[in-house]
Amino acid sequence: MLVITDAARDYLLKLLDKQNAPGIAVRVFITQAGTPYAETCLAYCRPEEVNVNDEVMQVGELRAYVDTPSVPYLEDARIDFAQDKMGGQLTIKAPNAKMPRVTKDSPIADQITYILYNEVNPGLASHGGEVKLVEITEDMVAVLQFGGGCQGCSAVDLTLKEGIEKTLLAKVPGLTGVRDVTDHSKSDNAYM
Repeated sequence: MLVITDAARDYLLKLLDKQNAPGIAVRVFITQAGTPYAETCLAYCRPEEVNVNDEVMQVGELRAYVDTPSVPYLEDARIDFAQDKMGGQLTIKAPNAKMPRVTKDSPIADQITYILYNEVNPGLASHGGEVKLVEITEDMVAVLQFGGGCQGCSAVDLTLKEGIEKTLLAKVPGLTGVRDVTDHSKSDNAYM
C-alpha cells in the first residue's frame, strides 16, 4: 500500500507541530479516484474530522488516516520529501490513482473500465469524446454510454462495433458483446 518515507514523515511532523492542535494528523485521499481526473491529496486531519471507516497508518510518531475508498488506488503510492536550496518539496506519486491495477483475476467490470480509460478513451478524446461502462448484463454484455463529442456522432456505431467491441472481446475473457445506451438524439456537441 502507501509508503511514507522517513524524510516525508519528519517533514510532516514539523508541519503538524506548527499547527499547535493536539491530536492533529494527516489524511490521504484521492478525489475522483478511478477517473482521468483523479488527484491524490494530503490534508490536515483534526481528531473531530476522523472518519471511523478510515484506515490508520502509523509511521513512527506520524499518524495518517487513509480514506477507505481510496485504498485500492493508493497501491504502490509513495509520499517523499526532497530537501533542496529552496527548502524542499513534498511529492506524492500514486501510479494507480486513475485506475487501480487490474489483472486477469480482477472483476470483469474493473478490466473493462481499465481498457476503456487507458486504451479507448485516449483515442476518443481527440474528438472530444469518451465512453464509460454502465453495467454488465447477466449474459455478459457490457452496456456502455458515450459522452462529449461521441454523443450524437454519426460514426458511433462503427466506433462501437469495429473498435470498442473488438478490443474488449479480444482482451476480456467471458465478455459476449457490447451495447450502447446513449441518447444519440442530442447531437449539440457531436464530432462530425
